Amino acid sequence: MNDIPIRTKQLKVGLEIHVELQTRSKMFTRTPNVAHPDFEGAEPNTLVDPVVAALPGTLPVMNKSAVEMSMLVGLALGCEISRFSKWDRKNYYYPDLPKGYQISQYDLPLCEGGSFTINSVSGAPRRIGITRAHLEEDTGKLGHELPGGRPFQGSLVDLNRAGTPLLEIVTEPDFDDGRDVVHFAQELRSLCRFLGVTQGVMQRGHMRFEPNINLEMELEDGRLIKTPIVEVKNLNSFRAVLGAIEYEYERQEQAWREDGREMGPGAKATRGWDDEKLVTLLQREKEDAHDYRYFPDPDLVPVVVDDAWLEEVRTRLPELPAARRIRYVEEFGLREKDADVLLDERPVVDFFEAIVDAPDSGGDASAVCKLLLNQVGKIANERGCRTDQLGISVEQIAQVIALRRENEIGAQSIDPLLGLLVESESAARKVAEEAGMIVVLDESQLEDWCQAAIEANEQAADDIRNGKMAAIGRLMGHVMKSSGGSADAKAVQAKLKELLS
Repeated sequence: MNDIPIRTKQLKVGLEIHVELQTRSKMFTRTPNVAHPDFEGAEPNTLVDPVVAALPGTLPVMNKSAVEMSMLVGLALGCEISRFSKWDRKNYYYPDLPKGYQISQYDLPLCEGGSFTINSVSGAPRRIGITRAHLEEDTGKLGHELPGGRPFQGSLVDLNRAGTPLLEIVTEPDFDDGRDVVHFAQELRSLCRFLGVTQGVMQRGHMRFEPNINLEMELEDGRLIKTPIVEVKNLNSFRAVLGAIEYEYERQEQAWREDGREMGPGAKATRGWDDEKLVTLLQREKEDAHDYRYFPDPDLVPVVVDDAWLEEVRTRLPELPAARRIRYVEEFGLREKDADVLLDERPVVDFFEAIVDAPDSGGDASAVCKLLLNQVGKIANERGCRTDQLGISVEQIAQVIALRRENEIGAQSIDPLLGLLVESESAARKVAEEAGMIVVLDESQLEDWCQAAIEANEQAADDIRNGKMAAIGRLMGHVMKSSGGSADAKAVQAKLKELLS
């Protein structure tokens, strides 16, 4: 038992991220890919062909789209795209790995170097180094439940996921706080979704995180102790990532005090996370690279990226979320949290910018953002779709903003007008006119409505004269009913105050 006092204790974390790419077909065969939205609901073992099942005589053929998606992520992370990379066989046995090996990239990955900057918990920018990003194929899945959720004593193999293109991104051990790891993971997920390379649905395993955790402890006697690295496998929630890191931070110190083990050959271990008990559990001692007996796959040609191919992929790289966030806040004057909501979905961002650029919106990005996130967003949530999928066009939303800016419709008319526009291709003004929503600006008519409301609600009128302004709502309601909603609420309130003063 080591009872030497610890002077300082530093957390060290590197992160491995597995991203399932949403190509239509799998990595080395034309069989449909379960990570693509068109095939995500497939019955078990229906997305399997002779290549996936590893039948004798089958040969793999590389999926070009998967390579290009990986290059796109690499470029976004500032990586160097290798002009020459190759495929290797990673040999190990598991029931969900039909071939007995996984096709991966060992010493010549597609993407190397790079970095990704986040705002750390300290408030300062923090650069996280990217070691590499390589492309491989995913394994199948093992289940332990029968249809309907009934328990099963054995293991059920589903090969639908086997062969799915899988991009593995590996960071440098640059994290010293679990909260920064979670923030990085969230930002990387947003980036990959923004680039359109993955759906990024954590519950479906589209992105899985594996933190590599150890401690550096300076003892009172001056020695520096590095605990063995623990890799926590297949975490598919940010809560689990943070929980595993925080648990290991305490457990590894206690383990060192009990066994004195330090980092060295063969000292790595793989652990799993128990979401109910909130602890990590030992799975196996971690193999080193030589245990996998890597060797070049003889059935696949190397990937050679020439200038033309690289530049063609580079042209697809959009303005990235981090840069857009800064622009939206500094140039558009949006709140950062509103910018983050817009940036969560690439199609929504494109829709937003198209409305801002539309002549009728007047370039009022703040008004566009407010309308999209509130009234339009409410209707979209009710219908279970994104705002850009509602059926309301860019021009129609810009026209609604113009009508409201010119006080041609009241604030209370926006919701019903948007509801009508969902079902109409007509201009917003025409729909508003047909529905009687255009504000009546006739002063004499407005005064008649207000006078009638005062006469019909004498008690409320007396309350307002005595300073009880809450009563004005009753009068306004009367006016709006009389006008069929065509009176402007602000104008009504001002006229009532004038008549009752």
